[in-house]
Amino acid sequence: MAESQYAQLESKLNQLIELCQRLDKENAALKAREATWQQEKLRLVEKNELARSRVEAMIKRLKSLESEG
Repeated sequence: MAESQYAQLESKLNQLIELCQRLDKENAALKAREATWQQEKLRLVEKNELARSRVEAMIKRLKSLESEG
């Protein structure tokens, strides 16, 4: 291989290394964002379940008041 071919190969390898490093950082950032969204989803599911159980309790109470009256 000629010296210029080695230089081109080295340049391409350096570009690949930089790309891999960038993609690793991006991947880590995306995983962190996904974890945050998963936590938010769990929080909202819990909040929704609490609201649903409260509404169901209110409906039962209203039905019992209706049957008393």
